[in-house]
Amino acid sequence: MTKYGLLGLSVLFCIVSSPAQGNEKLAEEVDAQKMEWFADAKLGIFIHWGIYAVNGVDESWSFYNGKISHKDYMDQLRGFTAQKYDPEYWAGLIRESGAQYAVITSRHHDGIALWGTRQGGYTTVKDTPARRDLITPFVQALRKEALKVGIYYSLSNWSHPDYNEFTREEKRYTLKEQPERWKRYLNYMDGQIEELAASYNPDLWWFDGDWEHAAEEWDAPGIRKMLLNKNPETIINSRLQGYGDYSTPEQGVPVFGPPATYWELCLTMNGSWGYQPLDTTYKTPYEVIRIFSDMISMGGNLLLDIGPKANGEIPEEQVHILKELGRWTHKYGEAIYGTRKGIDLHYFYGPTTLSKDRKTIFLFVPGQSQQDIVLKGIKNKIDRITIAGSGEELEYHTKGAIDWAHYPGITYINLPEALTDVYMTVLKVTLDSPLELFNKYGPQPDKKEDGSAEQE
Repeated sequence: MTKYGLLGLSVLFCIVSSPAQGNEKLAEEVDAQKMEWFADAKLGIFIHWGIYAVNGVDESWSFYNGKISHKDYMDQLRGFTAQKYDPEYWAGLIRESGAQYAVITSRHHDGIALWGTRQGGYTTVKDTPARRDLITPFVQALRKEALKVGIYYSLSNWSHPDYNEFTREEKRYTLKEQPERWKRYLNYMDGQIEELAASYNPDLWWFDGDWEHAAEEWDAPGIRKMLLNKNPETIINSRLQGYGDYSTPEQGVPVFGPPATYWELCLTMNGSWGYQPLDTTYKTPYEVIRIFSDMISMGGNLLLDIGPKANGEIPEEQVHILKELGRWTHKYGEAIYGTRKGIDLHYFYGPTTLSKDRKTIFLFVPGQSQQDIVLKGIKNKIDRITIAGSGEELEYHTKGAIDWAHYPGITYINLPEALTDVYMTVLKVTLDSPLELFNKYGPQPDKKEDGSAEQE
């Protein structure tokens, strides 16, 4: 077995061992047309940037969970310089990675806004040596690169005097006892969301912190209505207590795709969202590519996180992963963007995607294959098999095909070592008609709205 075969087993073990997440309740009606770009995009980059990068501590959670005091956490304001922040470079690197959208933290649970909010509270403009709005130039750089803009915003603010939660052990008040304080907080929160909507008109909203209150307490229906009135095409993640458009599993790689039609896995490159220099347990480019392949095979997206330093530099380990990912996504783009959920593992033991017209199957093959690659249960005649992107023809033969409709046989594909990618090779199987799968004894696979089969 090749070294990538061994790595594949380790990643598969991680996937099987991790609980599926992201089964949050969604809005009753989701506009499929406005979700089309999201379903086509496949890859996004998440950016967690804030004062927590100064000391390399957990974002917000470090004081909430009592690892450090709130005072010590906020003292990091003095060290947040952003002196090497280059939003054009960031956006170019994101484009190079193959991502089609990016999501940046405008304000985390710590309450520090990365733009010059007029609602009060801490900002990078007036409370840090950076002395600048960090969101506006990045949004402008993203749009210059023709990338979709996503804004992360935490509904909770553990530093705000009118927010009821402070730390895990200390609460400021209860909503029942002091409803006027909660009303003041909602006015502040709504004001910030309205500012972000007016200033940036995001393509995507990535809310967080909603677990601390019910939808009625947040007025989640009102937030959704306000955002859609501003931009009917904007899409919202599931962390709005039942008023979002797509599901957002976090870290735990799903074994099967979530039940939501639209979803993305948000994932760190190491074990941390923000910059933590002591966390050196980075995933390899192969592991990231393998996870990404599994997610798009199940019909989802990957939102891969980076955590810049306090001075605005992106750590070299993260740059390396993004560049290697980009080399691979640009090589095999036709098998990634605009495709849909693939066939399940009974037919091909690995990730797959399908073209929208279902006349092409893309097979994702890790490492170097020492034996022929096996594809089975395909009722259609195969016109040709090539390397995706480059078009090199591959030799293949089908055995046992007596009657294609009832006994389609097994197709064996020869992949020469010279044509293999160091991480993952993608094969393009072109069919004579829209895909039909053979299933002699088991129940017929359920059909999704896009016509693809459910994973079994």
